Amino acid sequence: MLQNSFSNFQLEAGTDEAGRGCLAGPVTAAAIILPPNFENALLNDSKQLSEKVREQLRPILEQQAITYAVTHLFPNEIDEINILNASMKAMQESVLKLSVNPNFIIVDGNRKLNAKLGLKSLVGKVFSLEETELLKTIPNESIIKGDSKYLSIAAASILAKTYRDEYMNRIHEEYPMYNWKKNKGYPTKEHREAIRKYGPTKYHRMTFKLLPEQLSLDL
Repeated sequence: MLQNSFSNFQLEAGTDEAGRGCLAGPVTAAAIILPPNFENALLNDSKQLSEKVREQLRPILEQQAITYAVTHLFPNEIDEINILNASMKAMQESVLKLSVNPNFIIVDGNRKLNAKLGLKSLVGKVFSLEETELLKTIPNESIIKGDSKYLSIAAASILAKTYRDEYMNRIHEEYPMYNWKKNKGYPTKEHREAIRKYGPTKYHRMTFKLLPEQLSLDL
């Protein structure tokens, strides 16, 4: 059973990301503050839920949350600052978008939220000094497999996953040959075969290994 909170603070935010291992599309993060008395029997780590259940939970979370926010970081920025930094920055941006500042933040994974604050890139958001200082001052804790332990991280994982899937479904219409509606940009055999046949698109992450070693792209 998932726990309501990690800390004793009332305004505890959970944050998580989706799409870190994909070859195409953004890495998407969400942050959410749930009411202290929030309950939902279906809520779990998004990876453990069907697409139907995730879509069922999304409006419930959006309606009942004290505040939530979602951020996409796109391939050009991922390629510039690397996927680990991009994942962290997307979570940081989501926290900054919350309409209420949290008193405490729990982060899925093994890196605290204030790791590499204010990371600058040629594209994407540049944090102001005030935003950097705010992120520094909010206590936070990283929790390995936190999405299977705490309600707010599980909720953030569902928002990140559903918003990212929605985006991938949309760009699927532009490039249907990659079947992103099904694979969501992950390195499936079908996706890699399409890359081999048609080449990469503007939505692919060019710093990722798009094809196995024995294959090459004519760029």
